[in-house]
Amino acid sequence: MKKTLVLGASPNEMRFSNKAVKSLKRHNYEVVPVGIRKGRIAGIDIIIGKPEIDDIHTVALYVGPARQKEYYDYIISLNPRRIIFNPGTENPELMELVENEGIEALEDCTLIMLNNDRY
Repeated sequence: MKKTLVLGASPNEMRFSNKAVKSLKRHNYEVVPVGIRKGRIAGIDIIIGKPEIDDIHTVALYVGPARQKEYYDYIISLNPRRIIFNPGTENPELMELVENEGIEALEDCTLIMLNNDRY
């Protein structure tokens, strides 16, 4: 199963990161929401900071480019197979960094991928 870390998870139900966590859970994926505010999404606690998590297949990115630099090393340390750059998170610098580490970088939308069976 594609264990997914949602980076930028928000307890605000209007945010796409929140919708992504719910959709991943609904599609029976193991999901790890990581954000900057405490809260719960679909019964799962949002983890604050940069937790060490094993066996991450996918990082679904919901942090804008202006705030991504502080996460570069963290994302790479997770050693995911791929990173999904959701709309508004596209960043050529980070994409090049992760691709140089052998990590697939996709500009796509987690929600659409799930709804179209492309996840």
